[in-house]
Amino acid sequence: MSREKLDPQNMYKSIFDFPDQIEKAVEIGKDIGLRKPYSKVNKIVLAGMGGSAVGGDLLSLSLKNHISVPFFVSRNYTLPNWVDENSLVICSSYSGNTEETLSAFNEARSKNAAIIGITTGGILSSWLKEYDCDEITITRGLQPRAAVGFSMIPMMFLIRKILKIDLDLKSILVKTRNELLEKRNTYSKMDSQNPVYSLAQKIYKKCVIIYGETGATDKLAIRLKGQLCENSKMLAFVNEIPEMNHNEIVGWENNPDLFTHLVVLWLVDSNGHIRNLERVKITQSILDKFPVEQYTVHLKGKSFIDRIFHSIHYGDWLSYWCAFLHQTDPTPVDKINFLKKALES
Repeated sequence: MSREKLDPQNMYKSIFDFPDQIEKAVEIGKDIGLRKPYSKVNKIVLAGMGGSAVGGDLLSLSLKNHISVPFFVSRNYTLPNWVDENSLVICSSYSGNTEETLSAFNEARSKNAAIIGITTGGILSSWLKEYDCDEITITRGLQPRAAVGFSMIPMMFLIRKILKIDLDLKSILVKTRNELLEKRNTYSKMDSQNPVYSLAQKIYKKCVIIYGETGATDKLAIRLKGQLCENSKMLAFVNEIPEMNHNEIVGWENNPDLFTHLVVLWLVDSNGHIRNLERVKITQSILDKFPVEQYTVHLKGKSFIDRIFHSIHYGDWLSYWCAFLHQTDPTPVDKINFLKKALES
């Protein structure tokens, strides 16, 4: 089946347009105006699910050397017990109707926390207006997982403004966008010269285990896992160095017949912690003794933010080409929709 017939809702275009999404998200972010003071904020919670939560993960990763207060991503109906009147709760829901995020909104109100919302509309938008909370309105019309630039970049500008971070985000992100314009011309082609398509051919019939490094590529590994599950309709699992060296590594012993059905992807940033980079090499050598294929994806880019956005784009294309090789429409998430309807009954 042709790509066009297989992908009637054009996930291909959503991924192809990611560099342009960065540009549009920068325009939203740089013009953020806040009506309320946030000078007393000494801890921040991002309440969200799915792609919205991943946007928070990647935000905290990209600004990890600049954020001066605790930043926590909450994927649940409830908030941490320590949330109080000195907390900022950012409620992020692309649709504005995510029930866990709406529950977190109500709890934040009960704890007298400051609330800012980021959404395209829905119930969340109406509540933000009703309770006079600051709101960031982002572009609608995408699958939430395909809107990670809109979910992430305006929040980067928001956090920079609230915490008074001295960082020229616009210049960094414009440069990143320009570099991705070149990358997408390669990654979007279905041929052997495309390293992403070639990797997809090697992994699409396997169960994928993704290993990242804590504080470097761990959140990117979570993003890639989600994309392989939702776009490719493949099982994928994630863990991180160094934690997996203290437990999971021992599991690579029994049930060896399963190993031929697995593939390991390593997400590696050459600027990671020197001891963790050494752990990766040693762990790879341990797994080499078993019948499991291993592939390493090295983050590319001069700045850490460059490398994060490159990894997002690379992983999104990888999930797309895996879906194509499975002859699977990448857009529908039927099981999620079934579950939501079942919860409503």
